[in-house]
Amino acid sequence: MNDYIHLHVHTYYSILDGQSPIKRLVDKAVANGMKGMAITDHGNMFGIKEFFDYTGAVNKKLKAEGKEPFKPIFGCEMYVAHRTKFDKVKDMGDMSGQHLIVLAKNYNGYKHLVKLVSNAWVDGYYMRPRTDKNDLEKYHEDLIVCSACLAGEVPRKIQSGDIEGARKAIEWYKGIFGDDYYLEIQRHEVKDPTIRANREVYPMQQHVNKIIFELAKEYNVKVVCTNDVHFVDQDNAEAHDHLLCLSTGKDLDDPNRMLYSKQEWFKTREEMNAIFSDHPEVLENTIEILNKVEAYSINHDPIMPNFPIPTSFGTEEEWRQRFTKEDLYTEFTTDENGENPLSEAEAKKRIKHLGGYEKMYRIKYEADYLKYLAYKGAKRIYKDPIPQEVDDRIRFELHVMKTMGFPGYFLIVQDFINAAREELDVMVGPGRGSAAGSVVAYCLGITKIDPLKYDLLFERFLNPDRISLPDIDTDFDDDGRAKVLKWVENKYGKENCAHIITYGSMATKNSLKDVARVEKLPLDKANALCKAIPDRLNDGLKMNLPNAIKCTPELQKAEVSSDPRERNTIKYAKMLEGTVRGTGIHACGFIICRDPISDWVPVSTADDPDFKDQKTNCTQYDGHVIEDTGLIKMDFLGLKTLSELKEAVDNIKLTCGIDIDLDTIPIDDELTYQLYQRGQTIGTFQFESAGMQNYLRQLRPTKFEDLIAMNALYRPGPMDNIPSFIARKKGEEPITYPIPVMEKYLSDTYGITVYQEQVMLLSRLLANFTRGESDALRKAMGKKKKAIVDAMKPKFIEGGKKNGYEPKVLEGIWSDWEKFASYAFNKSHAACYSWVAFQTAYLKAHYPAEFMAAIMSRRKDQITEISKLMDECKSLGIATLGPDVNESYQKFGVNKKGEIRFGLAAIKGIGDGAATAIIQEREANGPYQDIFDFAQRVDFSSVNKKVFESLALSGGFDGFGIPRENYFGVNGKGEPFVETLVRYGQLYQSKKQEMQQSLFGGDNAVEIATPPIPVAEEWSNIERLNEEIKLVGIYLSAHPLDEFRIVLETMCNTKCIELQDRAELAKKSDVIFGGIVTAVKDKFTKTGKPCGFVTIEDYSGSGEIALFGEDWGKWKGMLMEGCTIFVKARCTQRYRDSNMYDLRINDIQFLQTVKDKHIQKFTIVVDSEVLDDVMVEELLSLLEDCPGPVQLYFKVNDHEHHSSITLYSRLKSITLTSDLLRYLDTNDDLGYLVN
Repeated sequence: MNDYIHLHVHTYYSILDGQSPIKRLVDKAVANGMKGMAITDHGNMFGIKEFFDYTGAVNKKLKAEGKEPFKPIFGCEMYVAHRTKFDKVKDMGDMSGQHLIVLAKNYNGYKHLVKLVSNAWVDGYYMRPRTDKNDLEKYHEDLIVCSACLAGEVPRKIQSGDIEGARKAIEWYKGIFGDDYYLEIQRHEVKDPTIRANREVYPMQQHVNKIIFELAKEYNVKVVCTNDVHFVDQDNAEAHDHLLCLSTGKDLDDPNRMLYSKQEWFKTREEMNAIFSDHPEVLENTIEILNKVEAYSINHDPIMPNFPIPTSFGTEEEWRQRFTKEDLYTEFTTDENGENPLSEAEAKKRIKHLGGYEKMYRIKYEADYLKYLAYKGAKRIYKDPIPQEVDDRIRFELHVMKTMGFPGYFLIVQDFINAAREELDVMVGPGRGSAAGSVVAYCLGITKIDPLKYDLLFERFLNPDRISLPDIDTDFDDDGRAKVLKWVENKYGKENCAHIITYGSMATKNSLKDVARVEKLPLDKANALCKAIPDRLNDGLKMNLPNAIKCTPELQKAEVSSDPRERNTIKYAKMLEGTVRGTGIHACGFIICRDPISDWVPVSTADDPDFKDQKTNCTQYDGHVIEDTGLIKMDFLGLKTLSELKEAVDNIKLTCGIDIDLDTIPIDDELTYQLYQRGQTIGTFQFESAGMQNYLRQLRPTKFEDLIAMNALYRPGPMDNIPSFIARKKGEEPITYPIPVMEKYLSDTYGITVYQEQVMLLSRLLANFTRGESDALRKAMGKKKKAIVDAMKPKFIEGGKKNGYEPKVLEGIWSDWEKFASYAFNKSHAACYSWVAFQTAYLKAHYPAEFMAAIMSRRKDQITEISKLMDECKSLGIATLGPDVNESYQKFGVNKKGEIRFGLAAIKGIGDGAATAIIQEREANGPYQDIFDFAQRVDFSSVNKKVFESLALSGGFDGFGIPRENYFGVNGKGEPFVETLVRYGQLYQSKKQEMQQSLFGGDNAVEIATPPIPVAEEWSNIERLNEEIKLVGIYLSAHPLDEFRIVLETMCNTKCIELQDRAELAKKSDVIFGGIVTAVKDKFTKTGKPCGFVTIEDYSGSGEIALFGEDWGKWKGMLMEGCTIFVKARCTQRYRDSNMYDLRINDIQFLQTVKDKHIQKFTIVVDSEVLDDVMVEELLSLLEDCPGPVQLYFKVNDHEHHSSITLYSRLKSITLTSDLLRYLDTNDDLGYLVN
């Protein structure tokens, strides 16, 4: 048997075309005795790093077993443009390309392959990434190419009868690549007559192969055989066929869909020998290629970008002249005090890691500039002279940064952060994560929390005992993040910057859904299979379909179902699960390189998430592995809270004329702590959940450290310590320390270990751990690395004993740490985010209306959130009003009475231009006196008829006293008032301009009769509100359910938001709910039955109900958008022991009907001691003018004598108005009962 390796292999990174996991391919190749293999995905190198990493792990095992290493060959099946990669004309065939297999021989070839693939995406993308012959010639060195499958240039020309064209192609490739150009043949016959497969390919291959052999002989070009692998094993063929259906959007039984031959599995050496036994040389030539390929690494030491240092500081050349290599050697191989030199071996190792003296000069230059900036900041913050403790810490940190080779990193980060703040008007967070432990970062302005004040540790960020890349995550306001990224691209060069790719794979439920669609499994069955998958599996099993089947009887039944569609859905979903389904962009990761990114890793393109209709570059290796290649990742995060803070500060400036500097607000502000003590934290950052509010009321925080601790404790695990933490603060539980000296680091948390930093500091204090050792301990405990923890324990015990502590006590401390450390939180992160939280609370405490207006502006699209915030405004005594042309600003704003007004620009149909014009005119010349004054003054180049209509419908003109419907009433000519109003305004302004230009004109010379205001038929409350919500998006002036609130609160047992939890609904004998219909989808099932999906919303949020067949026909007429309905239903298990449920509708009525007919008795409850003349008068005023069908009673409670009396009202009956109910709801001394 001839040896053989595969050279044409598609993994699942040939997205929705290949179905081969890299690990399974390599494992199969190794098990079959192959010495290597290539991967050649379509147009990309997405899988190369995974391939490299996995073969590296495999080779470690092979080496341990004394076996030869397995050689990975990095390649790509490229598309070669018919003309050039810049030609993009559909009719000229530029959307396709000739296939070509390109393989890297060595590291230089790999870098050329990276360039080719990157250019194909960045310059040549047109339906697919395309290279061209110009690039192939430019980057041909150390590359091997093969003529590919039937879609290659030579095979295509042979198929079309253009033998001369095939000759020219061979001559061109042979001329460029010489003996590294190979012709490729495939010969894979479909022998099974029962399978549906492409049987046309084999005869075409036979025809092409015959001529290829002739041309190979003629041009002395060697031939290799391949299999165009797309899946691993033969029994994956049908699963791959399903994948093709997903890719093309076709059904499995579509007679015209694309088919493969189903012979494209990863064949063994034996199988390939059997197929090509008559041409053994084509097998042997694959080994020739293998032997040409070198083993090399694609990983690299960190490639630090060069920061442009101002020449006023000096130049790199001056540094080279000023410092000798001996100077560098001493500086880089001793500690920050010039003491404790490394051994010669360790010194050489460090110098090599830093890139030798050539690179060290640059690092030294950058380190000295970093030192200059750090001390400049330190003098500003800590004053001059700098305290010794601060100076020691700065020198230590700077030395670690320098000897690790990272000063440039910090220079770049401080640069774009300062640019964001000073040039771009972008709000930047105070820091996040471990970087807040750096005093240098604090002095540079990268962070805003003093690490010395709060015992935040630098080595939690950069451990001096181990080389690890710095990782500074920076928060920017949502709107400004894109501006900062664009600034960085402009400064460092677009080609030197890139986003980071992400891969989306078929998850468990998605694989079921996808295969079910292809199989045409009925939707209800497919949904049932998905719903049967539990959120978590028992016994800590990993979530995947095989494990889910083990735990779920419904899936087990489906696996052996009599319905072949259901069986196949399970069978092929198991095979396709985990297959890469698409790509995306990492939410925050961004690469900055000193060179073009494509000098190091392949680049692809994607839609820019920040700039519409633009493409952005992204790496083809994802964030898990990108740093291995030497590229430096920085995280640019958008934090909506910063946008809210920024807007709140703008609101305060607008309404109060005060400039708030959030960095300098007092951290001991009494009003802010009172707000926390009341638990009044809705709208604030990090502390607004109901559970947190409860704990805050118990804790009654009085200092910033309390907030940091609560932020760290409020999460699973540490939460168990909250009651004890609160009790100790209040003095209800004694504060104890196992060893008294531990008070130094535990006093702020009342003797409870809350942070990872406390474990680190105490290990040093008690047992003399070094900085690096303490961080290694923190990391090992946090990640539950038992072997490392166990190895460090003797050192802790011995170190503690040397310091005079009892071994038994030390054992107890260590045991507590082992239990707790995996839950302990990063104090640096908690401190930074607690400071952001404090800023939000400060603004809410001091400027509640302006703060709430900002929050509502930023969250206006979240209906449930807006409802919650409006309720909070009510509790704060702040009115929330609709838009008004005399009071509204662009966004939610605050008027002179301290009320919140909806923003004009947020009204649909208005936009920024019109809103700005209205506001500018009002601020320049005073409020609009009436609707005619508005029409006379407003700029019609920005404010058109549509704007007038939107303002009228949304309530923007309500302040003029004209009912909204009258704007749409018509005059005698049938013209709507809003139309005549616009004409009037335009005519008035035209005449005014004429008069001003006239010799005899003047400001008061325009006399045009105002059009009469028609009286239209009055709109109902619901009509008015439905128009309002269309334009505003939320109900502001009222809610359409307000008049039915009493029905929803007293006669319903379920909220709309609870409708999806069917298991809970099944516990109720009847499910009763109500709300307003906000969306209706009218469809047909795959079996042709009518069905409807109805979204119903109440004050809690929204839920969906589904009706099928006759039920849909019966109730459809009542389920139209805008209808307010009352529903009775039952929820039952679909069948015994099932976790699938059906919600059956028993009755639907309109809420108005229920309110009119089913509320017969209404009782107002009052305590005798608060009943006075004022209350009686207020109640009478509300009750006398609202006669109706409901009988009224009063129940008077006498708490002193433990008695009550119920009285029938002398008013015969009433209507339950929203004013009455609002009065009762807001008066703590009153209550009510229904029926």
